[in-house]
Amino acid sequence: MSANVLPLAKHLPSASPLAFGCMGLGGSWNDTPWGPADADHAQAAVEAALEIGVTVFDHADIYTFGKAESVFGELFRRQPSLRDRIVLQSKCGIRFEDAHGPKRYDLSGAYILDAVEASLRRLGTERLDLLLLHRPDPLMEPDEIAEAFSKLHTQGKVTHFGVSNMNAGQIAWLSRSLDQPLVANQLELGLGHLEPIEAGTCFNDRQAAALPGALAWGGTMEHCQANGIQLQAWSSLARGRFTGDTTVDPRDEPARVLVHRLAQEHGVSPEGIVLAWLMRHPARIQPVLGTSQPARIRACGDALKVRLSRGEWYALYEAARGTALP
Repeated sequence: MSANVLPLAKHLPSASPLAFGCMGLGGSWNDTPWGPADADHAQAAVEAALEIGVTVFDHADIYTFGKAESVFGELFRRQPSLRDRIVLQSKCGIRFEDAHGPKRYDLSGAYILDAVEASLRRLGTERLDLLLLHRPDPLMEPDEIAEAFSKLHTQGKVTHFGVSNMNAGQIAWLSRSLDQPLVANQLELGLGHLEPIEAGTCFNDRQAAALPGALAWGGTMEHCQANGIQLQAWSSLARGRFTGDTTVDPRDEPARVLVHRLAQEHGVSPEGIVLAWLMRHPARIQPVLGTSQPARIRACGDALKVRLSRGEWYALYEAARGTALP
């Protein structure tokens, strides 16, 4: 496979280098029904994403309490041809507090099946191109998950499967029971969330002790690369920490200044630089755009116009981590 081709393209050839995260669609995170204004907002965001070549649209059953999927279903009704132009993925496994328990993770076979049925109903479609397990469930049983995946695949309701927020050990353990390969792993990753990269860079240095949680990701990026699993990066823009005119945390200022300087030198947006940093990694990381603002979505398209040098990549890495490498 060419170094410029996403691992995901082996399974979904039309997959784009950037993905659009639909978390901000559907209105507020409550039970208030979505309305025409929410649908218009979603349409403007999706049109902006399509303009910059995005074909992968990332959902989760919990986003705005299911309204993100519902309002996306409205877009399919407005423009039925849209469904065949995109790669549609969703996630399941997080349950909010209810009469049966507190907020929890549920990867039981029955819940996965029910969650997919509900997502398909809200989206108004017959299939998901990709289903991700949203969070690792301490009570998950791989054989039970495998049975649910097999049923969904046989019924044509899900074409491919993946995970989110899982480390190398969890992926390997789960994969042993599956008939289908896991084709994606979505992690919190970017200049604002360096832990998966730091786990490899600093595993054998005393700096590792100053990186809470980083070593838990040891080998995860390498495992995904070795097994052709697409790394998707959520929070890839770090909520604008490095792209705005000012920063809230003074520790982010060196990286913010450098991002803006490189943007000016390359003639692209600051968003383009932040995402290009991720995409420079040989894992062919696929950033998931979390913004639903059309102008900012279009700015993200600049990531496709620049390839950072090794020196520029390391300069951003050092600025974001706040200290020189060991």
